[in-house]
Amino acid sequence: MSSLENLLAAAGPDVPSRPRRNRKSAAIRSMVRETRLDAGQLIYPIFLHADAGDVPIASMPGQTRWSLQGLVAEVRRVATLGIDKVVLFPKIDESLKSEMGEEAANDDGLIPQAIRAIKDACPDTCIVTDVALDPYNCDGHDGIVSSEGVILNDETIEVLCAQAACHARAGADIVAPSDMMDGRVGAIRTQLDAEGHTDVSIMAYTAKYASAFYGPFRGALDSAPKASGSKPIPADKSTYQMDPANVREALRELELDEGEGADIVMVKPAGPYLDVIRALREQTSLPVAAYQVSGEYLMIKSAAQAGWLDERAVVLETLLGIRRAGADIILTYFAPQVAEWLNG
Repeated sequence: MSSLENLLAAAGPDVPSRPRRNRKSAAIRSMVRETRLDAGQLIYPIFLHADAGDVPIASMPGQTRWSLQGLVAEVRRVATLGIDKVVLFPKIDESLKSEMGEEAANDDGLIPQAIRAIKDACPDTCIVTDVALDPYNCDGHDGIVSSEGVILNDETIEVLCAQAACHARAGADIVAPSDMMDGRVGAIRTQLDAEGHTDVSIMAYTAKYASAFYGPFRGALDSAPKASGSKPIPADKSTYQMDPANVREALRELELDEGEGADIVMVKPAGPYLDVIRALREQTSLPVAAYQVSGEYLMIKSAAQAGWLDERAVVLETLLGIRRAGADIILTYFAPQVAEWLNG
């Protein structure tokens, strides 16, 4: 008897527990699978502008900055794939930007127009809107910047409340404050309820980190911090977005957002912060969302286009990892592709 035969003969009776038995066929693997991914768990982030044409986004291959007409057509298209939730991000004309970001609360502005157009065409689509001032602020920050270069918390909240109420009046289903100002969730909830929008949900960016992964997104919207006259402008957003080194701080933010009336809590970015997703999942009964951001998207796209990665396999694996960490909801630019793959 050969050495291999001796080894095989000896191994049999002494290995009573064989996990591979649960992996031996596709049918069994499917039956015992712990984490599942489906299109209903995905939210599709969409960029738009007021221009007449649809423009490919150089910093995010495969993504488009849509006109209102193109936006409606895209929402219709993805709805047929099972993607019935979108979040809108506007590129605002420079002429409409100001230090106070007043355009954010314009009932005839780009986002209210887009909400009404989508609801007319696809009434069953759930519309999430971003609540923050960086697209509207000539300084490129999520909040109002003082003459001394300080991001003003309470003054910003007043504008955010007006912005959220504007979106609710237009028909938004969920408002998502991404600004990271202290106390804004409670203030927005109070404002919405006072205007009768008690059914409009708040998806709070609970743990939004001051991440280096946002670069392509800021290129898509031209929303990076920038000089404005003689005012000193902070070069980054680290005085309000979270320090990437911190996890316990995210739990403090979670406690505050829960107490202020958030309906869904979010971690952003997703992939580099799986431990934070897990930490929130273990501390709350609220749904947990996670945002696979533009930098995560671009790394996969670039590597796939270079032939180094299998795009489909890697995208599905990363999203499954985000789900496994505890996310109930994933915001991802890959949403339409994933829906097609899952349907196939």
